[in-house]
Amino acid sequence: MTSRLRVDNYLDADYFDRALRSDVLAGLQLSPKKLPPKWFYDDRGSELFEQITRLDEYYPTEAERSILRTYASDIARASGADTLVELGSGAADKTRVLLDGLSQTGQLERFVPFDVSEGILRSSSRDLLEEYPELTICGVVGDFEHHLGKIPTEGKKLTALLGGTVGNFDPDLRRRFLHEIVAGMTPGDSFLLGTDLVKDIDRLELAYNDPSGITAEFNKNVLHVLNDRVAANFDPDQFEHYAKFDTDNEWIDIRLRSLTDQDVRVAELDLDIHFAEGEFLHTEISAKFRKEKVAAEVAEVGLELTEWWTDERGDYALSLSVLK
Repeated sequence: MTSRLRVDNYLDADYFDRALRSDVLAGLQLSPKKLPPKWFYDDRGSELFEQITRLDEYYPTEAERSILRTYASDIARASGADTLVELGSGAADKTRVLLDGLSQTGQLERFVPFDVSEGILRSSSRDLLEEYPELTICGVVGDFEHHLGKIPTEGKKLTALLGGTVGNFDPDLRRRFLHEIVAGMTPGDSFLLGTDLVKDIDRLELAYNDPSGITAEFNKNVLHVLNDRVAANFDPDQFEHYAKFDTDNEWIDIRLRSLTDQDVRVAELDLDIHFAEGEFLHTEISAKFRKEKVAAEVAEVGLELTEWWTDERGDYALSLSVLK
């Protein structure tokens, strides 16, 4: 089995500690203050996000899963791919549906999972090798920001970015990110993109303001991460969760609002930060899309949108775009 599995790790042991320090030092001195959403995800943050995906109010996860279950074989045939590349593969939950589609059409040869966690990548890969005897896995442990160019180029590729992840990038970052993905593709390769769609504002905002408060706890978890990893002294109880739909930009704007005038010390960075009462710390956006917007953005990086699938309610879409 091991001959069918190769994992290349491009992250040294201190990589994310350095990145966190850099982001905190820069982001907390901006006006307005800002932190990247990737710092939500320590073990507790990952657990909270899993809880969010099971909430009735949070529809995107199940909507995407239903599209995959319904159209996996169609996706496989339309792509003509023998290699699945999944960006942010994690525990490979949805991966199996796509692999099944490629297997059922007789196309499946290779899987390239890309993730920040070598442990999770290796564990899920071992399970997949047991389930798919025809499969070879070439894993990449890396960071979206720096290591997309390390993805192997073998085979006819279907690159998948699921979970609405693309919506967490602002338009400039999204454009650069899509350019980097396309740079690793060859003509005939395809790109499968999961996007949450614009809809009733009340439904959108409820998905990020669940009555049980799990999303609020998830948002505040970034403060716990900073306390644990850079010796900050944030009091999460002195901040409140804020998530509203920005109708101009068509995204959910997610922030933490300071409930009082307060000073925060980040000892490891020798940094003192003041928050005024009512001041925001921006933590995430979650952009919502229309078909026309997706088509225009992929066209800008040289892709042609060829297929569009939605769930029954039209809440969420998977689009397939091809590099000509």
